[in-house]
Amino acid sequence: MSLLVSSTVQKGGKGNSTSSSGREQNVMTPVENHAPLTEEQLRAKEVITANDILRFPKITSQYLCSPEANIYDIDFVRFKIRDWESKTVLFEIAKPSVPPEPDESDQDTEEEEVDANAGRFVRYQFTPQFLRLKTIGATVEFTVGAQPLNKFRMIERHFFRDTLLKTFDFDFGFCIPNSRNVVEHIYNFPSLSQSLIDEMLAHPFETRSDSFYFVDDRLIMHNKADYSYDGGDYNAI
Repeated sequence: MSLLVSSTVQKGGKGNSTSSSGREQNVMTPVENHAPLTEEQLRAKEVITANDILRFPKITSQYLCSPEANIYDIDFVRFKIRDWESKTVLFEIAKPSVPPEPDESDQDTEEEEVDANAGRFVRYQFTPQFLRLKTIGATVEFTVGAQPLNKFRMIERHFFRDTLLKTFDFDFGFCIPNSRNVVEHIYNFPSLSQSLIDEMLAHPFETRSDSFYFVDDRLIMHNKADYSYDGGDYNAI
């Protein structure tokens, strides 16, 4: 997802045409009457809830759940960012609909160890002009497995170094089983100080984000990203 913005959400998909709401937070708002949690305390919990995440004041050092926690088989298959004013597509990436054929030359080699976190981290490289945009639309398309999603929610938190820049909180609501869903987040960029822009440009990939996904207020997916603003390419790791 994108960075430093307020938001609304538009949602559509097979069997589900309702709109989802977005809650914007400029800084972390701790849950009332609860002290912040440490990452060690989060890891000790059997179930991590949305309120637990909102009580955590830092970027995470590790993933807070395993890939196996995604028991709903949620799969993000397409992602697009466009400048909302000019309608220019800044980039778009999609998974191939048909898996590539295996390379015959590799059939006799030993099978390499599979990275369990593959696909959970994304590196974004934008031009400096990206920070000057006023509004962008970020469209994500995802599929759902055989189980319905109740209270599907995403909390996304952006940091520059150790400073929390923005928290986004989106309710996707209910998704029917075996459905394909398309959601567009409309992000309105705030005014950034020139000193902050200069720091972000001078220190690539020190701007980072955590994206947490919940079903029935239980953490089931955790993705991470980092950002630079001295290039123009997109690279998923």
